[in-house]
Amino acid sequence: MSVYTLPELPYDYSALAPVISPEIIELHHDKHHAAYVKGANDTLEQLAEARDKETWGSINGLEKNLAFHLSGHILHSIYWHNMTGDGGGEPLAADGVGDLADAIAESFGSFAGFRAQLTKAAATTQGSGWGVLAYEPLSGRLIVEQIYDHQGNVGQGSTPILVFDAWEHAFYLQYKNQKVDFIDAMWAVVDWQDVARRYEAAKSRTDALLLAP
Repeated sequence: MSVYTLPELPYDYSALAPVISPEIIELHHDKHHAAYVKGANDTLEQLAEARDKETWGSINGLEKNLAFHLSGHILHSIYWHNMTGDGGGEPLAADGVGDLADAIAESFGSFAGFRAQLTKAAATTQGSGWGVLAYEPLSGRLIVEQIYDHQGNVGQGSTPILVFDAWEHAFYLQYKNQKVDFIDAMWAVVDWQDVARRYEAAKSRTDALLLAP
């Protein structure tokens, strides 16, 4: 039995046009995200077989594969819900997301400073990766992370609340090699209501990072 399943999109393929074309959404979700789900499930089966047979020669590769595919599944599952055709702008108290707006201002000095940092982090990933806004529980502040592939270069314990996919499959059919143009366009579909809910949920967790028993 599969442990992980591909989540349904919260909108139809055309919902994010013209920022992201229907063709990209379909290919990205139905093929690429699905491949990460399958990869995570297949790797768990291979690890179970290794335990049963006590054959550990491939353990390093299997653990790396699990981290890669599982992180890809998790980040994409957030990614779809971070976007809406009615999004964009910036979080404002008038829209009911004042706590998020205050946290961004406190952590980055201003929304403009935050936007510039996340844009640069996503647009300058070397090869494949993500730009991520995350809640860091040790300091209680928001941080921007630049994630290589799906799992590299992240702070342990931080919770992603807004993710920008900077892999070529997320934009190449429409934006060609202009990654920065895609990242700039992404700001027009950010669902700040979803980001705010994720921020509140992450902030309310008291067991997110257990530093001492």
